[in-house]
Amino acid sequence: MTTPPDPRPASQRIADDLRAAIDSGDIAPGERLPTTRQLVARYGVTAETVRQAVLRLKSAGVVTSRQGGGVYAREQLPLKRLGIQRYDKAKWRDRGEVAFIADRVVSGREYNRNDQTQVVSRLPASRAVAAGLGVPEGTEVVSRARLVKEAGVPTHTLTSYYKVQHVEGTRLEDPTPGPAGKGGGFGVFLELGLEPHQMTEELYARMPTPAESAELELPAGEPVMVLHRTTYTADGTVIEYAVGVHSASRFSWEYNFLIPDSAAGDSHAQ
Repeated sequence: MTTPPDPRPASQRIADDLRAAIDSGDIAPGERLPTTRQLVARYGVTAETVRQAVLRLKSAGVVTSRQGGGVYAREQLPLKRLGIQRYDKAKWRDRGEVAFIADRVVSGREYNRNDQTQVVSRLPASRAVAAGLGVPEGTEVVSRARLVKEAGVPTHTLTSYYKVQHVEGTRLEDPTPGPAGKGGGFGVFLELGLEPHQMTEELYARMPTPAESAELELPAGEPVMVLHRTTYTADGTVIEYAVGVHSASRFSWEYNFLIPDSAAGDSHAQ
């Protein structure tokens, strides 16, 4: 039986083969890919076709070029983004580990508190922010827009919105780089008698806007993971509504929880 011709362009076929080798570990993280000359000989194509294949891989964020020549499989493994363990009170209340630092610690990665920078402003609440905070649309709120980097490379943004009466004059209005003191924003609320008690997170994927691509320095074609987070006190008061935009290739999302049994009244999760 005759094998039908491969409908893919040659550059796509080469890129797919190399991507499969990277994903399987045949080309290890940090290992150099075959040279252009080797790929030309292997596939019987031109150097330009190989160049297009490599561009496809760079756009997908799986390879990088190094000074001095050569293309290498991306060496940096994704950061673990913990589930609810990243909000463990013992971390931020007792050890001062805000959520992004907790992720670095569990990932075995170095961190600098100045990896987080922010712009703080007051603005009228949009429809989404108003709904999140439970205030009328147009109400003045405090916006704390953070950009977080690892080794100089942006990983995500997180913009928190607060009610003015909750945070006016607190460290959450201070734009100094780094978390807002020990325990970050949650530590501030603890001091105010508004201890964070419950949280809702919603996640979805989409393609980035041009502004997001530029700010996160995303390769062409990379999607983002969008996080909507609402934080409550024990009596149900909303103290924060936040929107995060994460580079999809720079995180793995990890959840570890007990399987609930609502009939037994067991709703514990980790």
